[in-house]
Amino acid sequence: MKKLCRYGTHRVIEPVGILPQAAFKIDSTPICYDNECLIDVDTLNIDSASFHQIKEACDHDPERMKAMILGIVNEQGKMQNPVTKSGGMLIGTVKEVGKDFSGHDLKPGVKLATLVSLSLTPLHIDEIISINITNEQVKIKGQAILFDSGIYAVIPEDLDEKFVLAALDVAGAPAQTRKLAKKDMTVFIIGANGKSGMLCAYEAKKQVGPKGRVIGLVRHEEQVESLKTFHIYDDIIVESATNSIEVYEKLLEVTKGELADLTINVVNTENTEMTSILCTKELGTVYFFSMATSFTKAALGAEGIGKDITMIIGNGYTKNHANITLEILRENQQLFDLFMKRYA
Repeated sequence: MKKLCRYGTHRVIEPVGILPQAAFKIDSTPICYDNECLIDVDTLNIDSASFHQIKEACDHDPERMKAMILGIVNEQGKMQNPVTKSGGMLIGTVKEVGKDFSGHDLKPGVKLATLVSLSLTPLHIDEIISINITNEQVKIKGQAILFDSGIYAVIPEDLDEKFVLAALDVAGAPAQTRKLAKKDMTVFIIGANGKSGMLCAYEAKKQVGPKGRVIGLVRHEEQVESLKTFHIYDDIIVESATNSIEVYEKLLEVTKGELADLTINVVNTENTEMTSILCTKELGTVYFFSMATSFTKAALGAEGIGKDITMIIGNGYTKNHANITLEILRENQQLFDLFMKRYA
């Protein structure tokens, strides 16, 4: 019998001795050890950066995307994009609970969403049924393992499960925004039209108050009018997030040279680190929630332009993040309806 570890190291195949997220290959055999929970998986929500990379690599062809995802899972025992190194999360039904598993509210038949990354979750796929190109969700038949240290949320009975999956996939971002945004701040959100961007904007607007400002960045002009109807942005800038100087100059104009106290980067493309850094005022804060962020580019880029700012890696977990995010959606009917339309 293997020595079981609550962090799942007993499932690591290669290289031995490290945790599952950092491992290249883990054991995804769908049997439930004493300190694990076995889940029948319904849907994977691939994280935005990973899904975007897969979609581009496969020329938006769902059949090629299916083959690519199956190839990754079969090789590594988990859904960890080898390019972005990120994963996503899943929803499914509890099939079996080990006798030493800590989640006492779980029993067979309970519907849940895992709140840990697919990049560390043992996953076995029998079949990919369909891929939704627009909302990053992949319907499958398969099984997954939740380790004893893994966090999860039981699906509320009054909410659509795909709606919940989409919301909880980015739950860390608005919850962290609640902690970071302060009264009278100027908050700049890069990736303003995505699900995490809009949730962050709503929460930031509440925190900064009437004298604060929330400014969004979108890539396309046609996104502006629909965003305005939500009344969560004071200003919206149209520019590619990779065009650092252009965005910086536009933000300078909008803020009359002040820049942002807090910049939140939730865009799913690479090479946006310097845009975030340039647009943040001296001694301000950048919150990099995007999985496309390069630590090297951010750290050396800030050094290269002599900018003294605090840079925070987007931890996908903060206390009560699932409840906070669902609370936001229950508070704002417009956002609720948008999520239902896009993801349910």
